[in-house]
This record gives sequence, C-alpha cells and structure tokens, in this order.
Amino acid sequence: MSLKWVDVQEIAIQLAEAHPEVDPVTVNFPRLRQMAMDLPDFDDAPERCGEKVLEAIQALWIEEAD
Repeated sequence: MSLKWVDVQEIAIQLAEAHPEVDPVTVNFPRLRQMAMDLPDFDDAPERCGEKVLEAIQALWIEEAD
C-alpha cells in the first residue's frame, strides 16, 4: 500500500513508530513534510501537500505519541 497525502492518520502512525524519540510538537512544517516523504511507503507528489495537511498530520502524530 502506498501512502498519499490524504492518508494523514496512517502517516501519523508511521511517523510515531519510525521516530519515537521525536516530540512532534517541536517539528516544523518543512521538516515534517520531509519526514513524511521519507517514509518507505510514501508515494505522492510533494506539491500536493499544503499547510492544512501538515497540521492534520502533526495533530494526529501528537495524539499517537501520548
């Protein structure tokens, strides 16, 4: 299964699993965007990602990290 930007919940879960040492609150959007694109299953165009998508991913990642 390839990840797209619309898969915000799955991206957040995979980020939490891949980076347990990272506090998602401290991750800025450019870094978050790159971290998502670096996930092994990620396959989507970078330009399809906007601020609202990154906000959703970060919020869900914060929930996963708790």
